[in-house]
Amino acid sequence: MEMSEAKLDGNAIAGLLREIFTMEMTTSETTCAGCGSVSVVGRVDVYLNAPGVVVRCPSCEQVLMRIVHGRGRYWLDLRGTRCLEFVAPD
Repeated sequence: MEMSEAKLDGNAIAGLLREIFTMEMTTSETTCAGCGSVSVVGRVDVYLNAPGVVVRCPSCEQVLMRIVHGRGRYWLDLRGTRCLEFVAPD
């Protein structure tokens, strides 16, 4: 299977992000550390069939995030994200 066949948008990880951040994150904005493109998380490219979840920039395809969940823990790698901006809950 080609990687493009498994590509979903950021809404595919809405539940996972909600578990980590306890708020709606698909409307937050991420800035790519590679190309500087700003994207709403709901519009990023998501690959669920990797070791964990891989989130890529829709502009340059750089990895923005890696999320692994197992044994009661989360590992969140954001090194491809220059900035993650979201509205604080009321």
